[in-house]
Amino acid sequence: MRVEEPKAAEREPSGSAVARTGAESEPLIVVVGPTASGKTDLAIELAERFDGEIVSADSVQIYRHFDIGSGKPSADERARVPHHLIDAAEPDAPLDAARFAELAETAIDSIRARGKRPIVCGGTFLWVRALVYGLAPAPPADPEVRARHAERAEREGRAALHAELKRVDPESAARLAPNDFVRVSRALEVYELTGVPLSRFQAEHGFRVPRRRVHLVGVRRTREELDDRIRARIERMLDAGWIDEVRSLLERGYGQTRPMGSVGYRQVARAITEDAIDREVLATEIFRATRVFARRQRTWLRDEPVEWVENAAAVSVG
Repeated sequence: MRVEEPKAAEREPSGSAVARTGAESEPLIVVVGPTASGKTDLAIELAERFDGEIVSADSVQIYRHFDIGSGKPSADERARVPHHLIDAAEPDAPLDAARFAELAETAIDSIRARGKRPIVCGGTFLWVRALVYGLAPAPPADPEVRARHAERAEREGRAALHAELKRVDPESAARLAPNDFVRVSRALEVYELTGVPLSRFQAEHGFRVPRRRVHLVGVRRTREELDDRIRARIERMLDAGWIDEVRSLLERGYGQTRPMGSVGYRQVARAITEDAIDREVLATEIFRATRVFARRQRTWLRDEPVEWVENAAAVSVG
């Protein structure tokens, strides 16, 4: 369950002013956008343009072994530009937005300490918000409560936890998928520990005052373009052996881990366990789920000051 920390040699030297002077005054470039919109390509182009390194903000790519379906950058792409927080944790490691923000801050400081420019890239916007704005002041995790939730989910199914959340915190339940055990458990945990819904903590926090200067950038796509890109991406992943990858992960005991509950992996795993693999049907199911996910991502970004561009050359950041 180990989460890989940045190497000591990559951390900011004690007393270093590199990350606290001119580099710190530069806005942090954050590449955002719906899944399959082209975030990775844009981030790599920006990193090459600004002599930067990429910090991934993707809640599936951070896990080892979940490679094809997460759309991890290829070996060639990682050779072009250093990437951080990819393959940084085992699939059963307990990771949340707060832990990601800690790891990302360390990576950003180490990049700046080497005179490079950090570029954050990813579609897990709760993680991006945690990095940019900090998190609502909810209580810390309680291992006993989480263990009890895990036991109940195993016994009654994840939908039972979601139904309980719907009763005590309908706003959180409305935005969380029933299969998202980690976030559903966290929302229930907050209510059990405080008697206050997590949604209220988040509403009062507001995510309004950033802790750092940021410049949000995304690739401009029409919905029709995005749909076509999602379909093509799914076909490429299936051609690359996605089903075999998931079958191997299930055989290794990763069926109940957080990344297996993500969009795409969940549909492939279900087809395998139900012995109902029909590629055309599976591709359609993944497309529909991904399209819903992309719509949710667009909603997250609707009120954010994103600079939507055609390519890296068009980005106006200083």
